[in-house]
Amino acid sequence: MQKLLLAVDRLSTFVGQFFAWTVVALTALISWEVFNRYVLNNPHAWVLDAQIMLYGTLFMCAGAYTLSKGGHVRGDVLYGFFRPRTQASIDLLLYIVFFLPGIIALTWAGWTYFNDSLAMREQTFNADPIPLYPFKFVIPFAGAVLLLQGLVEIVRCVICLRQGAWPSREHDVEEVDVEKLKDMVHVKDADIEELDALVVSKGAKS
Repeated sequence: MQKLLLAVDRLSTFVGQFFAWTVVALTALISWEVFNRYVLNNPHAWVLDAQIMLYGTLFMCAGAYTLSKGGHVRGDVLYGFFRPRTQASIDLLLYIVFFLPGIIALTWAGWTYFNDSLAMREQTFNADPIPLYPFKFVIPFAGAVLLLQGLVEIVRCVICLRQGAWPSREHDVEEVDVEKLKDMVHVKDADIEELDALVVSKGAKS
């Protein structure tokens, strides 16, 4: 079971990291359009639509990745003090009551929107139209991946309720741990206090 949970984590991580490259594409597209608009005086009407699509794709496809890393916003001030079984009970309730209905509706509706858009070969409304249906496919795709990751999180809640501890998950980029960083560079608290005192003394003299 644990291997299956971690496999889904890796899938969500791959999807998130793959679509993170849209940041590079978005940056290049904006830079190119700024050059065309202000230097060559040759703007393109379709670029704004493309920018919105790229940003929307990035936002949608980051959902499962963020959930797999436990990165979504929660009230950690209280939640962090609860025992694992209490945390799992709260999470399980919220997943069943709010998450599952919302994501299932998103995926179902997104698939309907995509099929309707594909059937009519829908395009954007501007002087230089571009296809819209590929972007609408992102909605059910992102919803399906997020739903799969949510089911994994529900299983994790059940395991935690049984065992009293959270099962491991796939890790990626983490926030900087100051204590680990100090150990890596061999810096002690006394060294930092001495440096602070030196800065304060020099500031007073100046």
